[in-house]
Amino acid sequence: MSVDPILVGLFGNRLHSILAEQQNALVNTAFSAVVRESLDLACAVFDSRGEMIGQSVGGTPGHINAMATGMHHFVAAYPPESLEPGDVLLTNDPWQTAGQINDITVVTPVFRDGRLVAWFASCCHAPDIGGRLVSAEAHEVFEEGLRLPIMKFLNAGVVNADLERLIRANVRTPEETIGDLYAQVTGNEVGAAGLLKLLDEFGLHSLDEVAAEIMNRSEKALRDALRALPDGVYTNEIVTDGFDDEEIVLRVTATVDGDGIHLDFAGSSPQSRRGINVVLNYTRAYASFAVKAAISPEVPHNAGSFRPVRVTAPEGSVLNCLPPAPVASRHLIGHFLPSLLIGALPAAAIAPSADALWMTIWRGPGFMLNVFQTGGMGARADKDGLNTTGFPSGLRSTPTEVIETMAPLVQHTRELRVDSGGAGRRRGGLGQVTTMAARGQDSWSVNGNVDRVRAAASGVDGGESGAAGRFGLHEGDDLPAKSRVTLTPESVVDVTLPGGGGYGPPFERPVTRVLDDVVEGYVSVAAAREVYGVEVRYLGDPGALVRLPGDYAVDEEQTARLRAGK
Repeated sequence: MSVDPILVGLFGNRLHSILAEQQNALVNTAFSAVVRESLDLACAVFDSRGEMIGQSVGGTPGHINAMATGMHHFVAAYPPESLEPGDVLLTNDPWQTAGQINDITVVTPVFRDGRLVAWFASCCHAPDIGGRLVSAEAHEVFEEGLRLPIMKFLNAGVVNADLERLIRANVRTPEETIGDLYAQVTGNEVGAAGLLKLLDEFGLHSLDEVAAEIMNRSEKALRDALRALPDGVYTNEIVTDGFDDEEIVLRVTATVDGDGIHLDFAGSSPQSRRGINVVLNYTRAYASFAVKAAISPEVPHNAGSFRPVRVTAPEGSVLNCLPPAPVASRHLIGHFLPSLLIGALPAAAIAPSADALWMTIWRGPGFMLNVFQTGGMGARADKDGLNTTGFPSGLRSTPTEVIETMAPLVQHTRELRVDSGGAGRRRGGLGQVTTMAARGQDSWSVNGNVDRVRAAASGVDGGESGAAGRFGLHEGDDLPAKSRVTLTPESVVDVTLPGGGGYGPPFERPVTRVLDDVVEGYVSVAAAREVYGVEVRYLGDPGALVRLPGDYAVDEEQTARLRAGK
């Protein structure tokens, strides 16, 4: 049965607005800074079969794409005849959804005239779920926290009080964790109400036919983009920090064949005994995101855009780990997949980025705070990389004001990290420098879930690598990554994030752009001379705190000699 194309367009646009309302309701009622400030979440709507029709603008690929495939587990566990209006389901099973115990997916079936017509769902990172704090220290998933199978959180509108008590008794932040769950329920309710109103407005008894056409359009658009790529087999490899005694290598073979692509991760490291392992669902999530981002980012994101992309990884590998492997810090590996894949495809569109989101968990008597921070994005073929931008996660860094309000912490320094962006015709994005201390604490601790402190983001096509990160004591020793570290009252911790790789030879960067970089504080005078071959003179007051653009000038003669290699 054909569907009116105008109706499809109107319906799709209205769904987009409804999903924005769902996300706004979730964020505005959330209790944790993880959701409110960093937007570590995803919201989506599904047809009656559990096929994703669309997502909200915010949301991480690891949440939204994993939820899109994980939704099929909910539909299988609770067929329509076992549900009724007011029911709400949840799970945090890593192998069924977003690959980590802390990520809880909340799903609400939508009924119209007694018949299930759609699902709304969201996935959020809980501030705590018990077990070890988020790190890579666990050796089994059982150590990482409370694992919830797919079950009812609300039954016909009535909260499962036993489940709520169970969660409260097992987490360090009961008010925030439970408060966020209620916020997810509220967001789903707002989305469901908007959808039912939309169906009434258009006189539709079901949205499945319109949804199918929306998904088919996305599938066709992505297949058209794939068809434009030359057929062939493309490979790439990335080495991550791993651990002192365990190197982690990620390999991919991308086979482009007509309007489809097969991504095979054979050759990647075996699963680790530490909690950095990635479930296949999460691997698929970031792999499919990378393909769309690289070749057709404007395609609306839904189940249709997944269909042309086939993802495989050997069982027991770090990208397809088997239970009971520990997985709490799986993002420290999974976030490398877009750089790995984009680097494999013809005419790489972007240099490697800082990639893995830096997540530090600060804890002391009476407080625990998750702090998210982002490094630099890799340079693009025609643009510089973005500074302190969460690519590929899309998460926001936690504001200083929030950190200092929610915990007895002081962020002494927070600034862009000069010279951290890889040099090139297009410069890599800068990382950031932050310094953290505690107020009035006899003892406190930090879990530093960080990467690229050894393996910096490489450049592309003659571009240079970005600066590696650093996690350690201020003017002291480096601290061990991916594990909990006890600090003294006097400790001051440097959290120095890496920069993105450069694109193209540095000497091909226009002189005026190098001057702008120096004026903005992105590139030092010394790096302008030594790396870019541009001699920049500062003509102002050496003691001035504020240095204006007019205080800088390029020494044209010396620059010509430098770039000529004299």
